[in-house]
Amino acid sequence: MASHTRQQWRIDPNKTWRLVTERLAAETDPVCQRNLELVLAHMKAEARGDIDGVLATLCPTPQYWMQGATEDPVMNPSSTEGVRAFYDKTVVTTGAHRLEFDCDRVIVDHHAVLTEGRMRQAYPGTTLAAMGIPIDDTDAYYLTDFRMAVVWPIDAKTGLLTGEEVYTVGPGFTGITDRKITSADIAPIRD
Repeated sequence: MASHTRQQWRIDPNKTWRLVTERLAAETDPVCQRNLELVLAHMKAEARGDIDGVLATLCPTPQYWMQGATEDPVMNPSSTEGVRAFYDKTVVTTGAHRLEFDCDRVIVDHHAVLTEGRMRQAYPGTTLAAMGIPIDDTDAYYLTDFRMAVVWPIDAKTGLLTGEEVYTVGPGFTGITDRKITSADIAPIRD
C-alpha cells in the first residue's frame, strides 16, 4: 500500500474547467466558442449537482455512453429523463458530484469538444457502505482515481450537446479505501 499525504488527496473542483476556460479565452471562432461555453456550463452545473443546469446544455434527445464501464442503461441514458435519472441516482443522490477533472487536453471544432485528464470523485463513506464496499469511516469521503477522456458531440440542429462519450482507464474504485479524505479536503467551487 502506497503512503500518501492528505495534500496529495485534496481535490479542487475548479480544476475541472480551468483548461476549458483558458481554451475559450484564446478561441476566436464563434462556433468553437459556443461549443466550449456549453461544455463549461455543463461542467459547472455537474460539479454543483445542478441537474437542470446540466440538462439545459443538452439537446432534446441526449445519449450518454460510458465506454468500457458498464452496459447498465442507467449509466448509458438515451433520453432527457434517462439523463436526469443518471445524475440523480449516480451523482447527486450518492454525493459524487464533488469531483475534480484535471484536464490536460482540450480540443474543439465545430462538431465536438474533447476533454482529457485525471478524474477524481469524492464518494461519501455512507454511499460506499451502501454499495457494499467496506470502509472504516462513514463520515469521511473516499476518492475514485482514473484517467478519463470525454467527447462532447454537438447537435447540428440545436447547437447543444448531444451527450457525453466517456472513456476511462485506471484504478477507479480499486483501492478507494486507501484514498480517504474529509470535507475540508474538498475546495469550494468558485465562479
